[in-house]
Amino acid sequence: MTMPAAEAAREHRLLLVEDSETQALELRLQLEAQGFSVQRCATAEAALDLLNTDLPDLVVADHHLPGMNGDEFTRQMRLSLRTRALPVVMLTSARDGERHGFESGADAYVEKSADRDLLVLRIRALLRERKSGAAEGPSGAAFRRGRVLIVDGSATYRAFFTGLLSQEGHTVVAAADRAAALAALDEPGASFDCVTLDLVGSPYDGIALCTEIGARRLKQAEAGGAGFPLIGMAGAKPDKSLLVAAFAAGADDVVSKADGEVLAMRVRGLVRRRLLEEDNRRISGEFGDRERAVERARAEAEAAAARAALADALQQANRDLEDANRKLTEAQAKLVQAAKMASLGELVAGIAHEINNPLAFILAHQGTVERILSELPAPEAPDGARALTKARDRVGSMRLGLTRIQELVLNLRKFSRLDEGERGLVNVPEAIETVLALIQHKLGTRIAVRRDFSGRAEIHCTPALLNQVVMNILGNAADAIPEEGTITVATDSDEETDFIRISDTGPGIPEDLREKIFEPFFTTKPVGSGTGLGLAIAYSVVQAHSGSLTVETAPGGGASFVIGIPRQSAAA
Repeated sequence: MTMPAAEAAREHRLLLVEDSETQALELRLQLEAQGFSVQRCATAEAALDLLNTDLPDLVVADHHLPGMNGDEFTRQMRLSLRTRALPVVMLTSARDGERHGFESGADAYVEKSADRDLLVLRIRALLRERKSGAAEGPSGAAFRRGRVLIVDGSATYRAFFTGLLSQEGHTVVAAADRAAALAALDEPGASFDCVTLDLVGSPYDGIALCTEIGARRLKQAEAGGAGFPLIGMAGAKPDKSLLVAAFAAGADDVVSKADGEVLAMRVRGLVRRRLLEEDNRRISGEFGDRERAVERARAEAEAAAARAALADALQQANRDLEDANRKLTEAQAKLVQAAKMASLGELVAGIAHEINNPLAFILAHQGTVERILSELPAPEAPDGARALTKARDRVGSMRLGLTRIQELVLNLRKFSRLDEGERGLVNVPEAIETVLALIQHKLGTRIAVRRDFSGRAEIHCTPALLNQVVMNILGNAADAIPEEGTITVATDSDEETDFIRISDTGPGIPEDLREKIFEPFFTTKPVGSGTGLGLAIAYSVVQAHSGSLTVETAPGGGASFVIGIPRQSAAA
């Protein structure tokens, strides 16, 4: 066979990937005899390395290769912008190799045992198809569906192939005869990515129509338009004379009409390669701008990364500063409160001491006066008797008032416990009773107090701070009960921890506020009614004892605060 004059003007370069020395030499001699320049690689890996530096016009690859096989080699080529539109002819020893391997991206599959002239025809058809599309301008659309023209005289086959290719996502135009086919091709603005033509069994001359369609394709390409691959359809196994006539008439491939799946795969591969070539040309035309844009983007990205790093560092510094400021604020609040409590303790102790001295003096004289009044004889005059009785009653009332003052001073001294600042054993029921006596004015008669001291009677802690925690929680519980209600104080113990549970019948604490109630200055009371430090101080005190302070929902729906103090030895 001889090359047409149009193709002989340029020597096409082929890359042959074949591991067998004998078959490689045979193929190389046959292809070079047809005017091709052939370069051979023994493995797919070596071929990929070569494609990085030297790009041929077409690749002929054996399917069975050592290491990476032909299918994977083709897939690797399709992943690269440089080689993804390069035509590939796969040589296979299997009869169903085309059905097995089209998904890898090869453009044609030829049996090794087939006539070598058919291999040359396939190669020339792929090179002609590639050359006819070389004059295409870049496509302006980022994505479009492939357009396929089906020419078949049988309405059944037209409908079958139209449905089959439509399922592949193509836009399909069907023509029943020569006039309809040429009219579709000549329609203004019409552009097809593939044309299938029934060569036999139709009322028209398939070879003649193939020649006309090939001529129109050539004319479109010469005018700067888009060429298209032309697939002929024949019987189950077309003979060599029909194949030669079809390829000579301009067909790029001939497939069996009886096997619609192979036709669909062939059209899919051709359309895919055509769209890749369009995208390739568009990208190539924009490559310079893209490269400059990439450089600018890289510089901007580096600058942005530097700014982001600075921003992250600044943000981290701000977070660290906020944490330090928060901790400082908390520490300052604790110090202020500790100083207040220390001053208050000193004040309470001083007042109690100052009151206690004159109180003792008054009580002593009150006792003397009461004793003298009791020893006086009854006056004879009725007015004198009434006056003496009234004086005795008033002195008795004074004794009751002075006794209450004495108890209050005693409770103040117990609460401050300035003489017991170190940790020691504290009688829990006694401490709780002391606190209840001090806040009795808040409880009054509207709030009943239930006691359940089931836990250990004595625990190891700081007495004044335990009093403070219990008082703060009891005070909040009393404030939370709007009218009448009940406060339950219960103690319990296990092997490691002593618990004090204080529950009320108030409205309770909403779930979303339970994490905030222990924060300094957080309060739900009206402005001027609370400082927001009571529970925060209680929480800090319990933490200082390595304990826990949690809030739960009480059985009656109110709040239940649980103080847990780890058990320690008295010597700790």
